[in-house]
Amino acid sequence: MIEVTRLNGTKLLINPHLLEIVEETPDTVLTLTTGHKIIVKESRQEIKNLVIALGTGVGETTDMNKLRYHKIILMTDADVDGEHIVTLSLTLFYRHLRHILDNGYLYVAQPPLFKIEVSKDEFYWVKNEEERDKMIAKLALENKSPKHIQRFKGLGEMNPEQLWETTMNPKTRVLKRIRVEDIEEADATFDLLMGNEVAPRKKFIQTHSKEANLDI
Repeated sequence: MIEVTRLNGTKLLINPHLLEIVEETPDTVLTLTTGHKIIVKESRQEIKNLVIALGTGVGETTDMNKLRYHKIILMTDADVDGEHIVTLSLTLFYRHLRHILDNGYLYVAQPPLFKIEVSKDEFYWVKNEEERDKMIAKLALENKSPKHIQRFKGLGEMNPEQLWETTMNPKTRVLKRIRVEDIEEADATFDLLMGNEVAPRKKFIQTHSKEANLDI
């Protein structure tokens, strides 16, 4: 859940799946599917901190020579909430920090969603339900069965050793490098999914709803 501030100043908790971005200033404005606007005061400062950390500036002040990092990693939970945050973050980079994408400096961490434990010394990390089912089937062929299957609610549920081993250790982690191969298609996709026009997005969701893998 996300704590947000209404226009009248009162606070409430909102499911992130009910939010859509609307580009307004001076604060980030989110719109509920019901049409009510809410302002998240903290978002503007967090984005500002990110830009300062990167060092390049944005818009007309962008200077790639001042970029402090050549590997920028988005690390979120492995569930649909994490994927939603990644989508919002990619929108920010695509619209306002494109030089990071164009130079291949942006990555998305691939943390596991499940830990499949066969014994104390034998366990496996898998990213999603499909990989979980494949691993269980593979173990069955070896006459093995999981003693325990743990589904992580988020990265915060892992202990430091687990987080390092699965997601942060450069020797063992898996990163997805983000590149834009078709500028026109990418631009149209971001306009469709993250733009201000609701009707085209609603049509897209209705058309492709049966293709979605729901995390319920």
